[in-house]
Amino acid sequence: MTAAPLAGLSAIADDYDAVLCDVWGVLHNGVAPHPAAVDALTNLRRSGKPVVLLTNAPRPHWSVVAQLDEIGIHREAYDEVVSSGDVVVRHMKEAGYGHVYHLGPERDYCLFEEAGVSFAANADGVDAIVATDLLQRHETPDVYRAHLASLVALDLPFVCANPDLVVERGGHIIHCGGSLARVYEEEGGTALQFGKPHEPVYGLARERVEALKPGASRVLAIGDGLFTDITGANRQGLDVLFITNGIHVDELGSHDEPDTAKVHARLADEGLTAHTFIPKLAW
Repeated sequence: MTAAPLAGLSAIADDYDAVLCDVWGVLHNGVAPHPAAVDALTNLRRSGKPVVLLTNAPRPHWSVVAQLDEIGIHREAYDEVVSSGDVVVRHMKEAGYGHVYHLGPERDYCLFEEAGVSFAANADGVDAIVATDLLQRHETPDVYRAHLASLVALDLPFVCANPDLVVERGGHIIHCGGSLARVYEEEGGTALQFGKPHEPVYGLARERVEALKPGASRVLAIGDGLFTDITGANRQGLDVLFITNGIHVDELGSHDEPDTAKVHARLADEGLTAHTFIPKLAW
């Protein structure tokens, strides 16, 4: 499939029953909303197509909704939120973890409260290690390399609650929990991951879509991350609308006019496909 440039979501809306849409990089940049993207999803819902937001946030969906409210993304733009945190909560309960070591910032504590799991600031006597994000937004994953190597030696389950490698926040690229998992595996460990591009979060998303529109089979995935959104959608056999003015913008041309040849080449380099692409989501 050769990705075609798209003027707006309205041009293909009739081809789909529902949409799974990424959040960070598509609807907001971590600080402010992208109004045209919010309007696009609002218009789509008004046409009778459900929208499920699919995010690698390492927190339960209700926490993500609160963040969207704070940023200024109104609830008319989406029906449901499914987060990586949701499937990690499910995993912690099913695995029977009682006490875990949390590697990440305080803002993610609600993940453990939702799961009914106690958490500690060290790995002594715990059932598992759960990494949500880097402690400080300015840090790089190599700061954690020695510590992660010491954790590998403990041979405990290592759960990455946010598979994103990087996101853009207010125009700056910051590292995420997935970058910690990558270093952990470079040091010889195995990370358990449940968010995009992995199956568990899509399974939960499919449940939500089916509840909203029974029998919906034509589902469009919208996202900006090649290694999460696009890879995950390809594995699920979903059509993809690739947002080029996201974390890969510097590889694809200008912010407002992506280079079609560069888009095609970048997708081909990763063995990925997209149905269409657009610099920023719009109606």
